[in-house]
Amino acid sequence: MTETDIAGVADAAHDQPIVRIQRDGTEFVLLGTAHVSRRSAEAVREIIAAESFDVIAVELCEHRARSMQDPDAIAQMDLFRVLREGKAGVVMAGLALGAFQRRLAEQFGIEPGAEMRAAMDEAKTRGIDCWLIDRDVGLTLRRARAALGFWDKTTLTAGMIGSVLSSDDISEEEIEKLKQGDVLHSTFSEFAKQSEHLYRALIAERDQFMAAKLREGSDQTKKPTKVLAVLGAGHLEGIAKHLNDGQEAPQAMLAPVSAEPPPSRFATWFSIGLTVLVVALFAVAFSKSLELGWQLVETWAIVTATGGLIGGIAAMAHPLSILAGALSSPVTTLHPALSSGMFSGAVEAWLRRPTVGDFAALRDDLMQWQGWWRNRVAHIFVTFMLTNLGTAIAFYVAVSKMGAIVAKH
Repeated sequence: MTETDIAGVADAAHDQPIVRIQRDGTEFVLLGTAHVSRRSAEAVREIIAAESFDVIAVELCEHRARSMQDPDAIAQMDLFRVLREGKAGVVMAGLALGAFQRRLAEQFGIEPGAEMRAAMDEAKTRGIDCWLIDRDVGLTLRRARAALGFWDKTTLTAGMIGSVLSSDDISEEEIEKLKQGDVLHSTFSEFAKQSEHLYRALIAERDQFMAAKLREGSDQTKKPTKVLAVLGAGHLEGIAKHLNDGQEAPQAMLAPVSAEPPPSRFATWFSIGLTVLVVALFAVAFSKSLELGWQLVETWAIVTATGGLIGGIAAMAHPLSILAGALSSPVTTLHPALSSGMFSGAVEAWLRRPTVGDFAALRDDLMQWQGWWRNRVAHIFVTFMLTNLGTAIAFYVAVSKMGAIVAKH
């Protein structure tokens, strides 16, 4: 593996980390970029103008590429389906991450992912094949979430919320440092020590996936002789290692990092155990007396409904949305496939249907915490999240109260 400057490329490209790898008759030119750096976008255009490539590959999945090429695509999102299929959390996480990236980009007057857009535009203009080599962003988030324990999930959620609410500026020089291989390696090494599972899901697995997709593409009947891969600098070292050292067939490399994460056994059994505990408390109470049994039913209904109610109020949802979350809470807490947020969010989406203006303003509104409540699209997800949070807290309070009541009798 060798890292070289590109002869004949303008100065804008000289400070970009570049790795050239020869494998199976194909030269892979890996260009490391910073996703909110103006110099990175310029470097992409310079290298494509200076050299001849058969293929340009970009660190995007189909979903992200479509969103980048058609910013209005989110307006076609079926919000009811998102809520019904339990994808609201993933969509909300994607919106939060996008808001953070956009906030950084606003500081430097450049659109997020401008270097990826430049690569796709250049490929289209020059009639060059363009490969989308990244793993689906939804699958990546699901695998990251499944890999984390409760505390890590809490930390990640808090970090995402903090990134949205924070207004601190980050210097462009700090972002440019990420393109230096040694700084990059030390940064992620420290990150791995703090959360190895998260590092594996967000970085290492995608390194393996993208390297496999590059090799898979080069195995086509019409083998490309030279491929430019435009990658975030954080993936440069890992992908280069896989391209250099990987001996497995591309499909064998893709299989383990392309699968849906299995349900957490601990979470599943913990949920079942809590449900069994609640049912057992009811059974014990009714076996002692009907009065005690109905007292527990009343306690359960009041406490869980109150949790959903408080969550909806915190979200500043429509009164009927708040009511829907509160009334559904006593039932949804005992059903693993349902959540009170699904009902409150669905009613909110029905009563306060997002307008064309809401979708148009979504990206800008998400950059301020007030915008999550103001924008009708974002507000649906806030209602979903806070109703669920209130109900979840109330669940444990209710179990504690019910246990205390049974113990007294």
